[in-house]
Amino acid sequence: MNELLKQFEATMTKTLDFLKEEYANIRAGRANPHLLDKIRVDYYGTQTNLQGVANVSVPEARVIAIQPWESKMIKEIEKAIMASDIGITPSNDGKIIRLTFPELTEERRKELAKEVKKKGEAAKVAIRNIRRDANDAIKKAGKEISEDETKKMETDAQKMTDRFIEDIDKVVEDKTKEIMTV
Repeated sequence: MNELLKQFEATMTKTLDFLKEEYANIRAGRANPHLLDKIRVDYYGTQTNLQGVANVSVPEARVIAIQPWESKMIKEIEKAIMASDIGITPSNDGKIIRLTFPELTEERRKELAKEVKKKGEAAKVAIRNIRRDANDAIKKAGKEISEDETKKMETDAQKMTDRFIEDIDKVVEDKTKEIMTV
């Protein structure tokens, strides 16, 4: 029956990983190449990851440099960045595209911190829903296993939930601290 709990633990892990991905896309005033992970570029008719057509680097704290492997890709990359929701206008010198991140205002930092907390709360709700599903599955399986075993599995599911909630709180705290650091 531990297989059942492992299945729900895997789902909780996916929820936590998704939250971390979401946070990687939140700008904290510093250049983070993960902001570009979801950007797709038209490469000879195929939608390709930006990292698949260019070298992405962070030469300075607030600058991302994108050097396409083919110079004719500059226009396509710029178009893809403009169409994305990262909110930064690219500039290029014919060889390299640069994304310069402005310093965040105090008001914008507070806004981002609220967004981080909101996403964290949504992840906690998802974890609790997974626990509820686990408890329902345990109760259904309760006909095949002893009452003591059922209680133990429910306790294990609760402990697992508590552990993931703590992990989410830590991730939220770390991201908030990163955003609020000037």
